[in-house]
Amino acid sequence: MTFRSNNPANRPDHFNKLYDKHVKRLHLHGLRHKTIDAYSRAIRRIGAAFGYQIESLTEDQLLDYFSALLQSHSFSTVKLDLYGLKFFYLHTLKRDWKDIPLVKTPRVTVLPDVLSVEEVGLLLSRTRVLSYRVFFYTTYSLGLRLGEALSLQIGDIDSNRMQVHIRKGKGGKDRFVPLPVATLKVLRQFWSVHKHPRFLFPARKKSLAAVARASKTLDRGGVQKAMAELVKECGFKKTLPFTACATVMLLTC
Repeated sequence: MTFRSNNPANRPDHFNKLYDKHVKRLHLHGLRHKTIDAYSRAIRRIGAAFGYQIESLTEDQLLDYFSALLQSHSFSTVKLDLYGLKFFYLHTLKRDWKDIPLVKTPRVTVLPDVLSVEEVGLLLSRTRVLSYRVFFYTTYSLGLRLGEALSLQIGDIDSNRMQVHIRKGKGGKDRFVPLPVATLKVLRQFWSVHKHPRFLFPARKKSLAAVARASKTLDRGGVQKAMAELVKECGFKKTLPFTACATVMLLTC
């Protein structure tokens, strides 16, 4: 199967109408921006593969498509295309999904590397930028994902119950996590520096007055780059996801 160029100008009107409807449905379902992008891209790619006639694909066509896609893309991409097509059939076309074969990825369990207490201390001591140091400490001590930590707001911190409200975490679900006393102390000290009325981690600016008026949080790419540089500087040979140190950090709080 050949995956052709997907130029919007080459798409027929009937496909464009269905695609626009698909994107609107994705937004109305409250999906995350990254998920909307992935499911939209899936329909564009599948549309290009089948001449933009995707309303009545057969089982054989889908098997051929996903088999060919797997030759050039990861299982993660194949899965996203599958979920995007499933959403398209169920919510855009309002059709039953039972006749469309599912693609099951191989079940692989990968355990993250865990840093020792000494390694965590080294990483934090090498973090020279205050906002990043507090961000890493908070992320690890609460066991949060990157996006969850970035979106934390002042109102999410409940010092009376000593818990933090995590909004729209994995699967779009809210949850509460315990708030260590040491983490609360660090966050209070950090807030006394930037005093932003809303964000715990406002975007870095040239002056504290500008930080207090920031309209965005810390940049995701900037945080990831800083972490990568720190891991290299510390000489760690481990794969270090943002939640890898959660248990160790909790033991030190």
